[in-house]
Amino acid sequence: VQLQASGGGMVQTGGSLRLSCAASGRTLGTYAVAWFRQAPGKEREFVAAIRQSVGTTYYADSVKGRFTISRDPAKNTVYLQMNSLKPEDTAVYYCAIGRPVSSYIQRTGSYNYWGQGTLVTVSS
Repeated sequence: VQLQASGGGMVQTGGSLRLSCAASGRTLGTYAVAWFRQAPGKEREFVAAIRQSVGTTYYADSVKGRFTISRDPAKNTVYLQMNSLKPEDTAVYYCAIGRPVSSYIQRTGSYNYWGQGTLVTVSS
């Protein structure tokens, strides 16, 4: 399976971006799809996830109310709508798929396949 992340760019504080994670080689129907991000000099951190089969969503506290994860099964694609962006959201954003139990949904080790990353830069 291949994951293609796209949609990153540079925006000003308060702006919006929508990231896409398109999968090929396997349908996402039985997986959880997550977004992680990694800022320079920091560890990769969980952002959001969605269980494809039931649509259950999970968010890091730092993005709740600002980011929305959604899916389009017909396009085998997951989106991350990011609003009210802050400079601290600047990072490379990665999508990943796996089958974690809920208690492990935020762990990088729970995901088997990763996309290449897309850079989001928020200027102040």
